[in-house]
Amino acid sequence: MSKNGDGKKENNDKKKGIKLKKKLSEHTAFKNVNKKKKPNRQAVWVKKTTLGYEQELHRLQIEILKMQRFVKKEGLRVLMLFEGRDAAGKGGTIKRIIEHMNPRGTRVVALMTPSDTERTQWYFQRYIQHLPSAGEIVLFDRSWYNRAMVEPVMDFCTDEQNKRFLKDVPMLEEMLVKDGIILLKYFFSVSKDEQQRRFKSRETDLLKQYKISPVDKMAQEMWDDYTVRKFQMLNETNRSLSPWMIIRSDNKKMARLNCIKDILTNIVYDNRTDIESLQTDPEIAITGIDEIRYLEDNLLKQAELPG
Repeated sequence: MSKNGDGKKENNDKKKGIKLKKKLSEHTAFKNVNKKKKPNRQAVWVKKTTLGYEQELHRLQIEILKMQRFVKKEGLRVLMLFEGRDAAGKGGTIKRIIEHMNPRGTRVVALMTPSDTERTQWYFQRYIQHLPSAGEIVLFDRSWYNRAMVEPVMDFCTDEQNKRFLKDVPMLEEMLVKDGIILLKYFFSVSKDEQQRRFKSRETDLLKQYKISPVDKMAQEMWDDYTVRKFQMLNETNRSLSPWMIIRSDNKKMARLNCIKDILTNIVYDNRTDIESLQTDPEIAITGIDEIRYLEDNLLKQAELPG
């Protein structure tokens, strides 16, 4: 009954000239591009760029499955860290990475605010217990790098704790890498205007209400402070054994594709596709050292820097 009611409402809206804005589920265009015309099928127009994105994502997700099988077969341990400002696109990228992966061997770690007990522990202690075992891929949706940007900007840690973290984390990551863990670090960089636009879209989208938090407004107000902390973090923690990859994410779809491509180039697995087809766009995927140089040249200028 509710279904018929919804249908009547849509028909009434059409008669009134109200535009019905509906977003197709991802992969819909790709799955139906070659379907034949039938009386009970309705043609829907999609952008060519959307279809191209879905086709490329499908191709890369097949490669991810090859990579996961290899990781499991060889008993590798893979750890990926996803950092960035609020609404930068970290969660959406993680969702596409794991979408078709075998959940047995894949974990996403998104820790809540530390408990009273955890606050008394060694800072890294609650993260260490989530490190990957043999044949496992672990993705951190925010990680120990909270202490590099969010915590000092929002006064959730002292200046001394922040400085100690920046000195300690390169040594920790060196130990992890030397012990055999494949460590990949991604920082999603979104512009201030695009971040604000995404915040506003969350307010009107009922399916994104869980993403709204009091910190959102502060992210805009404290934009420059975050930029300075980002510069400090990259300078202290971009090491040859554990480098950063910066992903420009104003275009979410291109950010996702380029991040996945970089992951696939960093793990040599069986039957990998032609490496040239995994080349990233240098305007979207930027090395940590190049980002440091860019910030050094522009940090004191009035121009707005990437997030």
